[in-house]
Amino acid sequence: MASPTLGPAPAERPRPPEEKSTPWWRRPWVAPLSLAVLVFLSFSLPRYASLDPEQAIFYGQGPAWRYDWYYPVLVTHIFAGAVAMLAVCLQVWPRLRRRHPAVHRWSGRVYVWAGLPLVGLASLAIAPLSSTGPGTAVSNVLWSLLWISCTAAGYAAARRRRYAEHRAWMLRSFALIFAIALNRIWAGVCAAAMAPFLDTAFGGDEAAMMMTIASSSSWLSWTVNLIAVEWWMQRRGRAGNRARRAAVGAA
Repeated sequence: MASPTLGPAPAERPRPPEEKSTPWWRRPWVAPLSLAVLVFLSFSLPRYASLDPEQAIFYGQGPAWRYDWYYPVLVTHIFAGAVAMLAVCLQVWPRLRRRHPAVHRWSGRVYVWAGLPLVGLASLAIAPLSSTGPGTAVSNVLWSLLWISCTAAGYAAARRRRYAEHRAWMLRSFALIFAIALNRIWAGVCAAAMAPFLDTAFGGDEAAMMMTIASSSSWLSWTVNLIAVEWWMQRRGRAGNRARRAAVGAA
């Protein structure tokens, strides 16, 4: 009997390359980001924890305090914003996202479903009543609309499994949510820049200067963030395209 001819062994299914864990020192922003959020919240929340309106910043200033609903909505916005900022720290932690995807998904749901009504819509309610003038009010309204839009678009992209779009929209959303904390820093920068002009440009009117500082810091706090994240995504996209072209050329 003739022995059967042995054909070539079937090719093994190629294994997907294992995702390498990036060393912590290549992610230098994770720990500082989390620490900055905790420091900001530790200074910002205590004055509202007592639920005493008199402890609020700008208490009694502007038309907002005529409305009984204003302070409860303000407090809701502030504490929901704190939860959203803590959720962001979990969302952008690559190691946690890779090793514990369920935590990533659930923290994302908290960010979206608690954030949209309690941060975004609450902000739309209180923003037009800003006590620091119409410039700040317009900035806060636009910030709210953009944050709601980016967050909703990111969630919708994830539901459709368009994860590249999801990542891009959520990065914009994260950049916008951190405007809350950076507003304080920009206020200090604007105050230092404008103080020498108190007697000239502002005619010695400190109230006018303070309103200008508040308006300027409000705009800068989210526009700079948004420009920076768009630049970063464009830069990453160009780097990825170059790497793909190099790989095709080498093949």
